[in-house]
Amino acid sequence: MDSVSGVGVLDKAFLVLNALVTSPASLSEVVERTQLPRATAHRLLLALEHHGAVRRDDDGLFCVGVSLVGLGRAASEQFPWIQRARDVARQLRDDTSESVQLYVTEGDGRRCVASFESTHGLRWIVPEGALLPLDRGSAGRVLSGQKLSRDGWIETSEDREKGVASVSAPIRDGDNVVIAALSVSGPLERITAHPGRMFGAQVVAAAQSVTGL
Repeated sequence: MDSVSGVGVLDKAFLVLNALVTSPASLSEVVERTQLPRATAHRLLLALEHHGAVRRDDDGLFCVGVSLVGLGRAASEQFPWIQRARDVARQLRDDTSESVQLYVTEGDGRRCVASFESTHGLRWIVPEGALLPLDRGSAGRVLSGQKLSRDGWIETSEDREKGVASVSAPIRDGDNVVIAALSVSGPLERITAHPGRMFGAQVVAAAQSVTGL
């Protein structure tokens, strides 16, 4: 892989950690997700395990370690608006009964920093911590600066995942710069290919209640 930071081993270590965010994985699965050589992936997993950033579950699969819990809490606390945004996202989930996510830009992707699952049995789940592309999905398009609808939201249907649609709105700081995207997502059979019609106004109102904090 090409180094994105100029420190190749650090780039590869984060590639391995990001591969474990979605779900625990065997060594072979980590290799498949990262496209790293098997020996390299194994060496990094063992080093990260030594520092507590990776651990093994009861099935022997590699997963995110407990040393990252404190780091994650500190990261949230150092974003002064993040707790307010989480509270708003949770309330939006309760109001819509659909899955709600909060994303921020990270490098050339978007990081899910809050995720609240739908109350329906059939639901779309994005794990907190997942790193997703900026060029697909309504939240990615909001964060990458795509033009919003006249009502202030962007909707997509099967843009990143088949059978899933979403609608997102920007959260801005006091200088009107987009710092996050708030998103409602769910299966097409329930929220349709045009989720903006159902939830656009609610997503925009929720996002605006955080904007400027």
